[in-house]
Parts: sequence; C-alpha cells; structure tokens
Amino acid sequence: MEWTQEQRYRKLEDVKDEEIQGLAKLVNHCPWRQSFHIQPITGLLNDPNGFAYYNGEYHLFYQWFPLGPVHGLKHWYHTKSKDLVHWENVGMAIEPTNEYDSHGAYSGSGIEHDGQLFLLYTGNSRDENWNRHPYQCLAVMNQDGEITKMDVPVIRDVPSGYTDHFRDPKVWKQGEEFFTVIGAQRENETGCAVLYQSTNLQDWQFAGEIKTNLDHFGYMWECPDYFEMEEQGVFIFSPQGLEAVGNHYQNIYQSGYVIGRQLDLVTKEFIHGPFHELDRGFDFYAPQTMQDPNGRRILVGWMGLPEIDYPTDKNGWAHCLTLPRKLSIKEGKIIQKPVEELTLLRGEKTESDKVVNNESIAFKGFEGEVYELLAEFSASNAEEFGIELRVGENERTVIKYNTVEKKIIFDRTYSGVSFAEEFGSIRKCDLDSETVTFQIFVDASSVEVFVNDGKEVFTGRIFPGKESRGINFFSHGGQTNVKAVKWEVAV
Repeated sequence: MEWTQEQRYRKLEDVKDEEIQGLAKLVNHCPWRQSFHIQPITGLLNDPNGFAYYNGEYHLFYQWFPLGPVHGLKHWYHTKSKDLVHWENVGMAIEPTNEYDSHGAYSGSGIEHDGQLFLLYTGNSRDENWNRHPYQCLAVMNQDGEITKMDVPVIRDVPSGYTDHFRDPKVWKQGEEFFTVIGAQRENETGCAVLYQSTNLQDWQFAGEIKTNLDHFGYMWECPDYFEMEEQGVFIFSPQGLEAVGNHYQNIYQSGYVIGRQLDLVTKEFIHGPFHELDRGFDFYAPQTMQDPNGRRILVGWMGLPEIDYPTDKNGWAHCLTLPRKLSIKEGKIIQKPVEELTLLRGEKTESDKVVNNESIAFKGFEGEVYELLAEFSASNAEEFGIELRVGENERTVIKYNTVEKKIIFDRTYSGVSFAEEFGSIRKCDLDSETVTFQIFVDASSVEVFVNDGKEVFTGRIFPGKESRGINFFSHGGQTNVKAVKWEVAV
C-alpha cells in the first residue's frame, strides 16, 4: 500500500475507534510479535527518546506513528520499568498539537531537574510549500506522570551556516550548567553537531559547533549523544551518507562513536580517536544512553533502520528497541554487555559440554523460538565453528567464527522471509581470539549476539516460520570444544 501525504499526517483525533481496533487486531495476529522486547502496540516505532531514571523508575519514550508501519506524524510514546526488563506501556506522552510541532514531535532526551523530568525534543513543522522549520521544544513531566508542553520553543532558530536538518537534542548537566548537543547539517551538506548551554533548561545560548576531525563524514549526523566515562569523552552519533568500506558501513545508515579527551566546553574542541561502529549487525540505529543511579551508562538502540520495508509491515506494525546494554571502555573501544537485570528472564536451564568434530549436531534439549543462549568455543583446530539458530527444513540463522580469516560472521541468508536484500544478508567483523563466546538473545523475530563479553555486538531482525526451532552446533575442518547453556525466557 502506498501512503499519501494526507494519510501520513492525519491526527489521531480524526481517526475512528473502529480503525484503531482493526489495526490492533491485525497487529496481534502477527506471528513475529516479540515477547521480551519493547515494541509498538500498533504502527511504527523508531528512535528511543527521553531515556532517564526519574521518580524511582526507568522511563523510556520512543518515536511513534500509531496508524501504520510508515514514517508519518510522529508522537512520543511512553514506557517505564523498575528493572529494565519488565516494561509497562504508559501511553501517549507527547502529541503534535501546535504550530511548532505540527508535523511531528521528533527525537530528543530527558533530564531530571527540580523534582521533574524535563523532555527536550525537536518540533517538526512544514509551511504551505512543504519547507521544513525545526524548533527545539520542551515538555515537563511531574511525579504523577502528567506531561505539560511549553507554549513556545526554547530554541526557535537554526543558527547561521546550517540547513533545516537540525534535530535530536541530547541534554546533560555539567557543574551548574546544562548543555545540549544537536545533530546538524552545514550549508555545504556535511554533517556535524552543535552545542547549546543553559542555566535553567529554558533559556538556551548557542555555544558553537563541536570541533572534530570528521569534517567530511556523511551529509547529516542524527541522534548525537555526548557523555564522559572513565575520565574520557565519548561522542555517539548516527552519520548518514557513509560509503561502505570492506566490512564496515554496510547498512543504509550507520551508528557509532569516537572516544577522546573530554570535550572542551569553552573552545568546543573534541580531540578524539577513530570512528567505530557500535553494532556490526543489520538492524541498529539512533541509540541513546543514560546514566542510572548506580553510575552505569546504559544504551538502548532502535532495532531497525529508515527507508527499509520489513515483513511485519503487512501486519500493521514495524520495529522494536534493543535490549539495554551497559557500556564500559577497554583498550580505546566501547564494550557493550547486556545489563545484569536480564538474568531475571532466565527460566528453565539446559547445559551441554561436547567435542564437535567436523560435523553439525543438535544437543539434547536445545531448541526453541525464544531463549538466551551462552556458548563457548575453545581448543579448536577447525577452519570454522559456530551455531545455527531457528533451524527448520529450509531455514537457519548462522553465527560463526572463521579461524582462517579471523572473522565473526552473521549470516541471515536463509533466516526466513527475506528483506533489505540490496544491503546483503551477511555481516562480518575482525576478531583474533583463541576462545570465542557468544551470548545470544533470541526473540520471536530478532537475534542479538554479544561476542567475547561485549567486544562486538551483532543485531538483526529475522522472520522464520514457527516450526523453525532447531539449534545446531558445528565445527568444520577440525574439532572444537563447545560448552553451551540455554535458558528458556520466563516473561
């Protein structure tokens, strides 16, 4: 179905209840609804927004178009959790209602201040000639969960030298001042990020462009996020327009980070190292981080990408969010591990310890649609070894290590219903290690693979048949010791 502009920008108040109920019914009959990931009740989910700890709970919002699996009039939807595992749908948080966000409440972030949660977001508006006018807007949530939008934008204008691609404010506090970094495009159509500062979250001054050594690195930087960890500065962003190089930048758009000295808030200079992709899989974009009361830096990403059709579209919904990941730094790179609380999902446990010799075999009790799997491969003289997941008659998702190329390979060529084929069905990254561990979270239509305690991560949506439940372990061209533990997911 082709969506017209008019259909994409209908207001919810103009939609009959029967249409919403019909859409919900269509969604609920989808065979690929997730069991332990955040997903939309109907329609399309994209960027995580406003991720914060407030009033004793984790609050996570996301971009939401409720009426179908397309990018239309964006709202903020609100979900919350006490443990980062069990999420409660709260409902609509920010609805486009005025001239400043008339064509969508776009992405932004949250911060606690004076006992309230301040939500800074981009209001997207269009004039009669369809020219875009972005505004940075503010909404405030009180302890009762009531959200009030400010009547006027807190940042009204785009500074000189930048185009109307100017969005996604990420706010933080340093000392007595607040700062926000905003993704931007220079007038020469190169991507960058700019900085604003404020003493009260309502009156903002333009501080200047963040000076990096990435002057010609894509045409737009979306969803910037700056924070400091282990006395270093970390800048995460999603550059659009990078050309694929070898095994890098294979997706339509990328998300990654640079690490360096702490950002100089006076000169705006950020001295940093090379750009690294955060996730080496297929479906990951627009991540956002927060710091929780225990001092952990936690990241959640959108498990999807713009401008790609997904098999769930015909069921009236699209996309989910990744599991929360705890970040740390090791040897100049970010390490990402699933947050410890995810062990709360662990139900019935099955274990096996075998030598696999030039064969592909199933271990007793290892099968299913939804589970956590931990596998360690060691003492190998094989050419390659790994796991096949969601195995059926003609379906399988393969995660393996090639000892000759020294590469991790994630292959979804035969994972089920195929999509985004123009971007390939295999992802690879370098890894030189004698022992390889895969911690894998398999949901109804997704796989998240944490390699060697979070040194690399692969995320991918898959759409297999329900009968594809097998798990095989293999070693080709030699033998490998395999220790495996599987937990049923107890939602």
